[in-house]
Amino acid sequence: MAKLTIRDVNLKDKKVLVRVDYNVPLDKSQGITDDTRIKESLPTIKYLLQNGCRVILCSHLGRPKGKVVKEFSLSPVSKRLSELLSVKVGFASDCIGDGVARLASELKSGEILLLENLRFHPEEEKNDATFAKQLASLAEFFVQDAFGTVHRAHASTAGVNKFLPSAAGFLLEKEIKYLSDAIENPKRPFVAILGGAKVSDKIGVIENLINKVDCIIVGGAMAYTFLKAMGMNVGNSRVDEDKIDLAKELLKKSTKIRFLLPIDHIIADKIDNPEKVEESSGIEIKAGFMGVDIGSMTRCIYSCIALKAKTIVLNGPMGVFEIDKFAGGTKAVVTAIAESTAKGAVSIIGGGDSVSAVKKAGVADKMSHISTGGGASLEFLEGKELPGIAALKDK
Repeated sequence: MAKLTIRDVNLKDKKVLVRVDYNVPLDKSQGITDDTRIKESLPTIKYLLQNGCRVILCSHLGRPKGKVVKEFSLSPVSKRLSELLSVKVGFASDCIGDGVARLASELKSGEILLLENLRFHPEEEKNDATFAKQLASLAEFFVQDAFGTVHRAHASTAGVNKFLPSAAGFLLEKEIKYLSDAIENPKRPFVAILGGAKVSDKIGVIENLINKVDCIIVGGAMAYTFLKAMGMNVGNSRVDEDKIDLAKELLKKSTKIRFLLPIDHIIADKIDNPEKVEESSGIEIKAGFMGVDIGSMTRCIYSCIALKAKTIVLNGPMGVFEIDKFAGGTKAVVTAIAESTAKGAVSIIGGGDSVSAVKKAGVADKMSHISTGGGASLEFLEGKELPGIAALKDK
């Protein structure tokens, strides 16, 4: 970990602004349906409270597009956070302004204030310096602990640091450590398992990992673009037609490693309410059908490789896992990853769909690390500089 963390600085009795990622899913009645991101922020918050800090938390939720939208209020989060900490968490009806400044000034040692949604102000996403300075004026120190947003150059991720001394929180430290170790110093064999719908989403990841991994496994709809690039019939499967030439180039670049594509498939006439579902007899998909999951032989091969791996990065499902009858391939692979982890492998799960998949399969607690940032983990794996991390000082 090359960046300063809260362990490296004296924060005793300081007033600290913490950027957290409380972009949690809500139901129609504003109930939180998954509080994972809130729970992941607790170690940093508890550490600050133990050091007598006055803690001011800021986050976004949803995409209100610079306007106040009641459905995206962070009010439900303050209530859940209070329950998890067994401490009253104050809530400000805005994130800047005289009223917020007064609440921040009145905080006592060991007290917490959660600010309202940052994205109710358009200046947040514009990385407006005046807005960032107003946020910074609330505290004496800034802690970045929202890994899910560090790939964005926003006021609360890359702007506040210009006005306050700063350091990484424990969640950000953990995310960087797992991802950095996997890329720079992996136990081998190192296997990357990539899925999802679009090749375009994973181009950068493949290009960055080709010279780092021992094997790349491809599943999901993106596999059909590669298969078509190889001249295979893929029926009505989803294909990024404008990325076929690029897929050919990636296949050429990957000749020094194992680059695996499905050799059989679960196919259907359509995804929604399919009338015909069957397993293909081979690598090609017949006319009138589309691939919706990897087949039994592919599941066996992919699972066997995962079982022998020492470092595994999963980003994307193997099929349309949201539908139970098309979830078998994803379940087989993530179950194998869990078994490999139990034997000592390091497993890193990144991306929203991947996280949902391991939770659906009941193996989330058996993985080494589940990333809280889909887009951020993807860009980290691509080797990109993330603005929210770059803005922090090195040790």
